[in-house]
Amino acid sequence: MKTGNIINQDDKIKELLENNKTIAILGLSPKPERDSYKVAKYLQEKGYRVIPVRPGQKEILGEKAYASLDDIDEPIDIVNVFRRSELVIPHAEETVSKNPKPKAFWMQLNIENKEAADLLKSKGLDVVMNKCIKVEHGRLLG
Repeated sequence: MKTGNIINQDDKIKELLENNKTIAILGLSPKPERDSYKVAKYLQEKGYRVIPVRPGQKEILGEKAYASLDDIDEPIDIVNVFRRSELVIPHAEETVSKNPKPKAFWMQLNIENKEAADLLKSKGLDVVMNKCIKVEHGRLLG
């Protein structure tokens, strides 16, 4: 099995965003003023399929919302995380148990968890930490 990498380089981030179009967003808020909502809406407008993961919600941005990654029964390319750094491990564990596994696990700006990153990499997933997917997309793919 290939080992995943921590991705920081612009060309690798660009490649990830160009080649992966289904993104599960953990912690996606139904509130339009929240960053997670703004990011998800932007990604939808750019042609990505956004899958909301938010317990207690039926639908966000016109998409069916799921209580957990385990409940999603279609392939996911990228798991994008809006959760505090110390809450990331269970999501990383859930991600590596998916079949098929997502290609990447993306922790948003100000979110970093080395232990989670090590687990994900050991299972072949690429990891992005402490970067906003909307900012990176806008910067690299405009």
